[in-house]
Amino acid sequence: MIGPSTPWTRRLGFWLVMAAAICWSTGGLIARLAGTDAWTTVFWRSVFCAAFLSVAVTVMQRGRLALVVREAGWPGLLMAVCFATASTAFIMALSRTSVANTLIIQSLTPFIAGLGGWLFLGERVRRRTWFAMSVALVGTVVMLWGSPGAGSRIGDALALVTATAFAAATVVVRWHRGVPMPAAAALAAALAGLFALGPATPWSVTGRDLMLLALFGIGQLGIGMLLFTAGARLIPVAEASLIGVLECVLGPLWVWLAIGERPGIFALIGGAVILSALVTHTAADLAQSRWPEVDRMA
Repeated sequence: MIGPSTPWTRRLGFWLVMAAAICWSTGGLIARLAGTDAWTTVFWRSVFCAAFLSVAVTVMQRGRLALVVREAGWPGLLMAVCFATASTAFIMALSRTSVANTLIIQSLTPFIAGLGGWLFLGERVRRRTWFAMSVALVGTVVMLWGSPGAGSRIGDALALVTATAFAAATVVVRWHRGVPMPAAAALAAALAGLFALGPATPWSVTGRDLMLLALFGIGQLGIGMLLFTAGARLIPVAEASLIGVLECVLGPLWVWLAIGERPGIFALIGGAVILSALVTHTAADLAQSRWPEVDRMA
């Protein structure tokens, strides 16, 4: 097995995480192109994702899917609930606010995870992290202030729920590092599908929409998860987080180019503030990991 510290594996990790970010960035566009209501979108996306990841885990674990799920235990179930909540809230947010608002507010996940690690795990939060979180909060307030109506504000709030649920899953990972991510994601998709089954109208979809929802569940979510899980093991966490920002940049771009959905001025200003805080903070993490003597207390 090739060691994770070799230059080749670092490059491989970079490109795997980059590919994951590109996969995830298509979510807003696929949601806009599909003609289904939000709950039906959640249902079929979850069904396709759960089926794909179950097969993938079965192949990777040589048929031991049930054993892997049992070994994940209650931490795996807790992580799955967090993922299911995030996945559902993401689709609901997209149905009520712009793709730009949804993705940029979702980029707050690393900061919320840092706060959760401090509150629940006693992890130290550096001064620059507190500062970056404060700046990002200002950007979020600007975006919410500029939302045109109550529906959009609800969508923005749901995007914040998405970020918080993903952050909670991250805290669970830090607490129980042995939880298998793909298996937890497969269980999460199954839970989200079951939750959406009541309000959804699964048999009302057209063949075209079903193909789009299959792409949503398998290509955007499932393959993205496998690529990120594989790549994030090979590069520093800060580097993976920085590459992940690409999703928030490309997502609104695809929607603007394909269907002309443009973010408002407040979304652009608030988004620029949030992304600047995230990129600056993550770049500082990378610099410190390479030259730790530069700043040990920041």
